[in-house]
Amino acid sequence: MEDEMYVPMKEKELAMLLQVQEEDRLTLKRILEELVSEGRLERTAKGKYVKGNGRKKEPLTGTFISNAKGFGFVEIEGWEEDLFIPREMVNGAFHKDTVEVEVLSEGGGKRREARIVRIVERGMNRIVGTYEKVSKFGFVRPDNAKLADDIFVPDERSKGAVTGHKVVVEITEYGKGNKSPEGKVVEILGHVNDPGVDIMSIVKGYELPCEFSEKLLHQAERVAKPVSEADMAGRKDLREFLCVTIDGEDAKDLDDAVSIAYDETAEQYRLGVHIADVSNYVQENSALDREAKERGTSVYLTDRVIPMLPHTLSNGICSLNEGEDRLALSCLMQIDKTGKIVSYELAETVIRVSRRMTYTEVKEILEDKDEPATYAGARVVTICELMAELSGLLRARRTKRGAIDFDFPESKIILDAQGHPTEIKPYERNAAHMIIEDFMLAANETVAQHFYWLEAPFVYRVHDKPDAEKIQKLNVFINNLGYYMKAIGRKGKKVSDEEIHPGEIQKLLHRIAGTPEEALVSRLTLRSMKQAHYSTESTGHFGLASRFYCHFTSPIRRYPDLQIHRIIKEQLRGRLTAERMAHYREILDGVAKQCSETERRAQEAERETEKLKKAEYMQERIGQEFDGVISGITAWGMYVELPNTVEGMIHVSKMPGDYFHYNESTYEMVGERTGRVYKLGEPVRVRVVEVEMQVKTIDFELVEEIEDEQRNAEAGGEQ
Repeated sequence: MEDEMYVPMKEKELAMLLQVQEEDRLTLKRILEELVSEGRLERTAKGKYVKGNGRKKEPLTGTFISNAKGFGFVEIEGWEEDLFIPREMVNGAFHKDTVEVEVLSEGGGKRREARIVRIVERGMNRIVGTYEKVSKFGFVRPDNAKLADDIFVPDERSKGAVTGHKVVVEITEYGKGNKSPEGKVVEILGHVNDPGVDIMSIVKGYELPCEFSEKLLHQAERVAKPVSEADMAGRKDLREFLCVTIDGEDAKDLDDAVSIAYDETAEQYRLGVHIADVSNYVQENSALDREAKERGTSVYLTDRVIPMLPHTLSNGICSLNEGEDRLALSCLMQIDKTGKIVSYELAETVIRVSRRMTYTEVKEILEDKDEPATYAGARVVTICELMAELSGLLRARRTKRGAIDFDFPESKIILDAQGHPTEIKPYERNAAHMIIEDFMLAANETVAQHFYWLEAPFVYRVHDKPDAEKIQKLNVFINNLGYYMKAIGRKGKKVSDEEIHPGEIQKLLHRIAGTPEEALVSRLTLRSMKQAHYSTESTGHFGLASRFYCHFTSPIRRYPDLQIHRIIKEQLRGRLTAERMAHYREILDGVAKQCSETERRAQEAERETEKLKKAEYMQERIGQEFDGVISGITAWGMYVELPNTVEGMIHVSKMPGDYFHYNESTYEMVGERTGRVYKLGEPVRVRVVEVEMQVKTIDFELVEEIEDEQRNAEAGGEQ
């Protein structure tokens, strides 16, 4: 290769040139890979070998994300962009495998390519799919659209499954080259059309733990004893305070309550946020604790809740039920007329909720002021009005410092007894939701700040600044609409991550409010944000414009909250010794990582069940027409969102009247001949043409353009 006449060759060409026998080909392959890892050779994007620069390459490790077409991507922790793996470079890797990769090309404006050199660890050993019987064998078609191959199942390993059964199959051979993966059926979930099997397939697909073991249920029953005098010893007794819970009508795990009063003399509000003391019942490293950590969070699916803790605790002794004594951790804040928290106290308390209220009830008291006192009572009405007053002050203060509030409606899906969706509508936030949100944010910030200044080990909720390049692209786009962000300016000067302030994004969203481009800019701005996660470092929360933030208010359904409750209690009791601090420093990085991962898993499962039920709902409405807005534009088509939050696609090949091109810089679809432009946020009328339940997709077609085409064709025929 050092010869001037050397022309770059592939492995096969080198083997022929060097006359390497067939039985020695594997040895040659290993030698080439070793020389590449030492930096003495390099492998081009086309798989040819050239002389290297002599610098040893450190192996890169990441997670392989496969595509049904055979290629894939490798996500590497801390990297903004993943690596593209061509089909021929996958090297037998399976979806979610941990792999070592070698970078083949360094971008140059394109996504970097790489090849997988080694599978470090298999990421999936169980797949959920639909079984199909064929003669003396069967195969399982995976539900996961990212998996390219069906799983071959020998007849003796089918567990009696028949065509149409939803099954869990354990992989015994991963397959390579032209050989399909092989497996055995370990669980039959039911027939594909049986009620609840569709959701259970998603639960199993995401490996969400469902049932609690008998041992755990017995342990929960043993610790779920009524609150005794001994339990209350040493706690601040707040049972005389008027405490209320505000939740949804069907909520059963009530983990937060609030109390409020106004001190006329000091001209200050006294706000109490009282959180169920779950750590009193779930001791560190107990079987219950290990299970809660494994689950990480409760998962809220359309037809069921998979709780983090057994119902004996989550709906029983840990739930702040009306009229019952409950142990709590309270954040008691004194807040002035500007919404500033001037002093606070963290305390172990005992409370008794005076009234269980719903968001609807509080909204009616505050907004529908006909005769609320007749059913709510004058004292409750006063409390609600005081809460709304303080909520407004806290929100105004947060807005002033630059907090961003994306108000995209969530979906509320109504199911019948058989699990079929009967109605889908946006789940709007009202004044009551905002009150609870503002009070919980205040408590979370107060607790995070307290432990930051104590320099104690802690789990923070952090939201990193957006990537400067993404903000730069956003600014170029909004410049075309006549908007700009002050830090960047109209001319779009280069900015660093440090110069990006949430206040600028907040001002932009305020300026576009009520304009035709509001939906468009809001979505693009949201896409430029990073994902929040848990960390032991308090790097701040960009979206909330908060220097200190944590999750303290939901220990029934989130493990990070339960974890920090233990730290809070040890500090309050004077037991946060050097030894305990060292213990927490040792475990908290792992806790933060686990909680971030389980949160993402839960979010993905929740999204999948929503997509499933939305597809099922629209399947019964094929041929019907709806008004919607363009919510996304890509090279392969336009996404349209209906008022009920259902989203479907109009494929670019199905767009009538012209050949359309995607303009990436303006997020527009432009007609080649007519110049017709489709923009994000533009209202359109669509017809449902197809629903693919396997991949949970909905296809639309444009109504007006189709009708125009038909009219033109008819007119041409008459002439």
